[in-house]
Amino acid sequence: MTAFFIGDVALDEYYTAERWPGRADKGMVKELPAEIGGSIANAAVVHATLGGDTQFVSLLNDSPLSHRMIADLKQNGVGVDHMLTDPAIAESRNFIFLIDGEHVVLTVEMGEQPMWLAPATLEALRRPGFLYTTLYRVRRLHTKTGEGLLRQADLLADLRRHGRRTIFDLDVGGCTPEDMPYLTGAAVVIFNQVGFRNTFGHEDLSLIGDWTRSHQIGCVIRTLAAEGAEAYDGSTRTHVAGYPVAVADVTGAGDTFGGALTWCLTQKQLLADALDFAVAAASRSVTVHGPRGGKACAEEVERWRGERR
Repeated sequence: MTAFFIGDVALDEYYTAERWPGRADKGMVKELPAEIGGSIANAAVVHATLGGDTQFVSLLNDSPLSHRMIADLKQNGVGVDHMLTDPAIAESRNFIFLIDGEHVVLTVEMGEQPMWLAPATLEALRRPGFLYTTLYRVRRLHTKTGEGLLRQADLLADLRRHGRRTIFDLDVGGCTPEDMPYLTGAAVVIFNQVGFRNTFGHEDLSLIGDWTRSHQIGCVIRTLAAEGAEAYDGSTRTHVAGYPVAVADVTGAGDTFGGALTWCLTQKQLLADALDFAVAAASRSVTVHGPRGGKACAEEVERWRGERR
């Protein structure tokens, strides 16, 4: 069963600073080695390294950097058979500032050009499996069929009818009522604490039962940083504690969680077991510098988790 990841891949340029400067202020930064990352690409690499059959789709230009990033995905076991190219778009880069145990990420704006999926891509997506993606990307999806144009929320609905189950990573942005045509029917919607608060205006996961059921969402997950994660399916709340670790770099922790969770679900694990494994994988990832700190085989994550129980 192939899991598709539709999103971003980027060159992550790292800097450290003692503080984040205020308006009209100045500050000094120290440059660290750049690494290939991008949140959805990171999740795809985690999924592939765990042993999952993985395809990644993004829209890039035709530069040497783009070719380097695609080659890196292939080296990490991620399929790139359905990648899209537009020579006019900007280079895909993130600027990541590590400050006082946290990170600030600035992303180069690449526009919102439509992503036209080829017939072979649509055929592959119309098979049972998971699709891990973001609202930013699905708003741009278009394809042509023998019956006409399929795009955006209608395209997602078509994929769901063919057995493709969607996992949305909403991160800090959360969602608005205008986004619900995309999220309706999703298997899983993942928020972090900021995104959840931005969406619902409170901290109580148990208060969103009506929202979850009315939009036919299978499960809502909120990641809780060092405190682990919690899930709610409209009736039952499940909480998994975090693992105490010495933090080296939190970049990619959420991506590791999402990629690991997707792999667990493709293995048909129970939600509580999948949640615990994903939390362990994410906790382990923050002990390693770089956006791909979560890259590990399943046996390594299990061993790490077992040593800390």
